[in-house]
Amino acid sequence: MADELKLSVDDTLAALRAVGESTRLRLIALLSESELTVKDATAILGQSQPRISRHLKLLAEAGLILRFPEGSWVYYRLADGPAADAARDLICRISKDDPVLTGDRERFQAIRKAKAEEAAAYFAAKAKTWDTERSLHAADSDVEKALLAALGDKPFQSFLDLGTGTGRLLELLSSRYTSALGIDASHDMLSVARANLARSGLSNAQVRHGDIYALNVPPRSFDVVAVHQVLHFLDDPARALAEAARALRPGGRLLIIDFAPHELEFLRETHAHRRLGFGHDQMRRWVEALDLEMEQVTDLAPQTDNDTKLTVTLWLARDPRIVTDLPLANTTREVA
Repeated sequence: MADELKLSVDDTLAALRAVGESTRLRLIALLSESELTVKDATAILGQSQPRISRHLKLLAEAGLILRFPEGSWVYYRLADGPAADAARDLICRISKDDPVLTGDRERFQAIRKAKAEEAAAYFAAKAKTWDTERSLHAADSDVEKALLAALGDKPFQSFLDLGTGTGRLLELLSSRYTSALGIDASHDMLSVARANLARSGLSNAQVRHGDIYALNVPPRSFDVVAVHQVLHFLDDPARALAEAARALRPGGRLLIIDFAPHELEFLRETHAHRRLGFGHDQMRRWVEALDLEMEQVTDLAPQTDNDTKLTVTLWLARDPRIVTDLPLANTTREVA
């Protein structure tokens, strides 16, 4: 392991002091399985909100966990890096039959189940509207098959899904990426996505509330960025694509899936569509203006020849900058 990925003596002692308390150790054990809110942790551990908040603050100050504000809530998760890795290793060495941690896990699962039921109720309430829209275009299975074919079988490190909705792409591509982040502006949709990820057991994918026009992610940090059936809801699609391109690593790929141009005006009124599809030339201009190269364009026409049916188009673009792999001692990536 490279030296920068190891802890100094002082950092090791700081990490051990941070977890060397019953409540904080229990919190780390929970966060090693999933992200939590203060409300979740309070219900699971049976302690007051101020007490839980104080312990979470200490863990965050020690660099073991990260906090992500989302509206009036804050989600916590384990951080990346050697200190958090040491905490994970410590949790792995505790007996799985420990009665305290077993009780915490059982209460956590009960909370997850309740959230999944709430998310299912929300999804059911929206299903009629979504089913109407899905009936207008190629089957979701065909679109997903084309998406997988476009990306190929080669695994990649990091995936960003903009407008993640129910988190479907995070699930679909779970075997391809090492880590993933889904971003959506809808708190209700994020509740659905979290329930779906928990049900699928995907601990390497997270979802966050965010603005597609102002992404709170580091530049050049994702190998694949997807914008799936999102652009037609936006007033300024080009601006959203610029943010997506900013997040791409050199050599990274931008996957856009949306409707081809159509004349179904009722979608503006009943489905909140702002744009009635996008043409090949228009998308190519936007992509090339971002210094990306269009690699593939695929049209998926509806199975029936009907003026009320929509064609789905898949555009795949790549950042042409070249990535030079550096020696093992230096894990940063540079543009050649």
